[in-house]
Amino acid sequence: MSYETGSETRRGFLISTREWKVVTLAAFLMIVNIGLIYVLATTPLAAVNQSLFAAPILGVLVYGAALFVGEWIAERGVMNGNGPMAFVGLVILQGAFGTFGAGVLSFAPPDLRVAALGITAAVTGGLTFLIALYVYARSKSFERWATFSTVTFLLGVGAIAVGTFVLPVLLLAGFVFIFAGFLFRLGWEIWRVRERRDLPVSLAAIGVYIAVMGVFVHVLQIVLRMLARRE
Repeated sequence: MSYETGSETRRGFLISTREWKVVTLAAFLMIVNIGLIYVLATTPLAAVNQSLFAAPILGVLVYGAALFVGEWIAERGVMNGNGPMAFVGLVILQGAFGTFGAGVLSFAPPDLRVAALGITAAVTGGLTFLIALYVYARSKSFERWATFSTVTFLLGVGAIAVGTFVLPVLLLAGFVFIFAGFLFRLGWEIWRVRERRDLPVSLAAIGVYIAVMGVFVHVLQIVLRMLARRE
């Protein structure tokens, strides 16, 4: 575990050296996950999405549970100084995002997959930068964004549940709500990095990574739809 020390509060470029460590670790986890998405898109695991999302609410619940369990195990491992436990949690998180992202990417022709991932990474990076800029430009608390995130996630799950069984048009609303949930979660995680200087670097990085990957897989779906229309 990495805790903030006197040396970690020195200012680097715009943000402190501690915050750069969080950004670097989160970015590393993102890069690994994007690579995993690309690799898994060529394997039978990519077909898992088709089975799960035959009933959309089933896919949402399965992946939601995997992310919750993975985050819980990773956080407990970090807080308890248990490296193997934290690693298991990260494997679950990487596997969940990797399998979901691979299922989405598999619909794209092989020659467009690298471009799709690159565009998605650029858009996600831009959104992350804008949210971070907004958070760091404001001195107010963003604690409520955690509540906003939870509410929008629940609204998204509810809309998808209704859309699965009654009104398919609500599936799009569910997508938008869950996407918004990850954006609110990202803002809250960035604020927590800024304010909670007692928070272990590894724990903060895992939180940021989860939020950014959630945004990434949603942007990926939008990018692939746009590329499909140009074909």
